[in-house]
Amino acid sequence: MRLNGRRESSNVDDRRRMGTTGKAGLGIGGILLVAAITYFTTGDLGKALSTGFQAATTQTSTGGGSNYTPTAEEEELASFTKKILAGTEDVWTSEFKKMNRTYHAPKLVMFHGAVNSGCGSATSSTGPFYCSADQTVYIDLEFFTTMKKQFGASGDFAYAYVIAHEVGHHVQNELGILSQAHQQMNRLSEREANQISVRIELQADFFAGVWAYQDNKMFNSLEDGDIEEGLDIASKIGDDYLQKQAQGYAVPESFNHGTSEQRARWLKKGATRGDINEGDTFSPAYNSL
Repeated sequence: MRLNGRRESSNVDDRRRMGTTGKAGLGIGGILLVAAITYFTTGDLGKALSTGFQAATTQTSTGGGSNYTPTAEEEELASFTKKILAGTEDVWTSEFKKMNRTYHAPKLVMFHGAVNSGCGSATSSTGPFYCSADQTVYIDLEFFTTMKKQFGASGDFAYAYVIAHEVGHHVQNELGILSQAHQQMNRLSEREANQISVRIELQADFFAGVWAYQDNKMFNSLEDGDIEEGLDIASKIGDDYLQKQAQGYAVPESFNHGTSEQRARWLKKGATRGDINEGDTFSPAYNSL
């Protein structure tokens, strides 16, 4: 991506030198990448596919701390993250203005090890997540290193996609989509709730694609191969891919993130169309997503 000269968002709370202890719960918005990182860090597929909507919590150890010093590479990632967040602010402010609405940008918290959020406490193994309770995106920048090691993900757009996906959940929250979906899930069976979860995640992927399209239109930010980087990582965290890697076969009724094909397709649709109005993942029949 071409980011030289781009502004950095000031809407960032850097807590990497702060420590925390307590119980770790998962924010709803982080379901997609939570499952992926949980699987690759624990090897427990059942846990990976259920953590997104379980109320159960686990004890965590102290994370971060005043003695923690970010590496030079991590500081570069921090600057990169701030620039991508700024890009989402610019794009979604413009897109909401087209709808005669006002966009209230989310805060982003950078942490190391563990963090307290409005959705409970979380550790690095949770992966990046969005908490609708405090309208904040949380990320441990070491996750990008894990992406590279575990998923073979390299390239700045793959990292940008992660941030844009979580901001996509905030866009859903701003539009009232997230709260409506959660209310539906509370009334449904586990299998039906999983299907709503898939719709939520695929739309967040679509919104990440819309951001890429509009950011490129504003700033000429995309380079050859950037979108392919995003599509590659999207395909590697689909439910079917994870399940086949773990056990050799997929169990579609347990999906709550979307298949590799669906995730890549909705991301690509957003990135090639750039029109938020084409991202309705809730009206189509489930088997046509």
